[in-house]
Amino acid sequence: MILVTGVSGALGGLMLAGLRAQPDLEVVAGTRSGDGHTARRIDFDDPGTLASGFDGVDTLVFVSAGYAEDDVVTARHGAVVAAAAAAGVRHVIYTSLSASTHHTTIAVPHLWTEKQLAAASFDVTVLRNGFYSELPVSLAAGAAESAAATGVFAAPFGTGRISGVSREDLAAVAVRVAAEIERDLRAGSGSAHAGRTYELEGVSSLSGAEIAEVLSESLGRPVEYRDVPLTELRDELLSGGLEPYRIGHTISLFSNLKAGFLHASHSDLPALLPTVARSMREEIAEAVSGPVAAG
Repeated sequence: MILVTGVSGALGGLMLAGLRAQPDLEVVAGTRSGDGHTARRIDFDDPGTLASGFDGVDTLVFVSAGYAEDDVVTARHGAVVAAAAAAGVRHVIYTSLSASTHHTTIAVPHLWTEKQLAAASFDVTVLRNGFYSELPVSLAAGAAESAAATGVFAAPFGTGRISGVSREDLAAVAVRVAAEIERDLRAGSGSAHAGRTYELEGVSSLSGAEIAEVLSESLGRPVEYRDVPLTELRDELLSGGLEPYRIGHTISLFSNLKAGFLHASHSDLPALLPTVARSMREEIAEAVSGPVAAG
């Protein structure tokens, strides 16, 4: 049996749908609000739900639980690792964070979790997911109206580039890996994925200037790129009512982007993805043409 955690989220939901589309697999959903029928209750903040939630599970697709302070995330993840071992889970697939992001503050709980998993009694496969292409796509789409009026795309990229990968592509890889592991377990054979760490970086990257080029093509008018200083970004974030930890992580992300660390040099994505990876340029063009044309 395969259990996917966090199925109410976008990534977990895509993984669940992809696995359930394969009729030879027994797949169950796990979510904080699970009713015990359509989904098991898997609440990382309530470790008591994990022991029964993982009962009978052979392959656990452990979707990381961010969006909190680091000590909260590590407590959640530590509870999952302990409960999976106690329940006799045979193989855990963990959605971590790609190597290009390891200088960012957001990477800390992921690296901690990888260390706990490496010391656990079950087999482990780590899927180091790259940054979602949603970040540059949403920045470009959100700036389209202003860029159309002013001819300027302003963003805190410096001269750096960011590699992005779509959730759909990441989910497709996770579905393939989980399905192959589960079939190997049923056959009584070892899995080639055991002990592997896959770098699922985006295979394409974009700079701020290149996003301005895409906007120019989509809007039908010249758009220039303007770098936004981190001080200006911090002031904007502080006035936006975000939780402090999210402000810190955001500044760290764009600091790394400006320093050139978010451009991936290697990716296992093409070898594991059953289709061609989605293009960030095409995603941006599609996202921009809709709302601007409608307006």
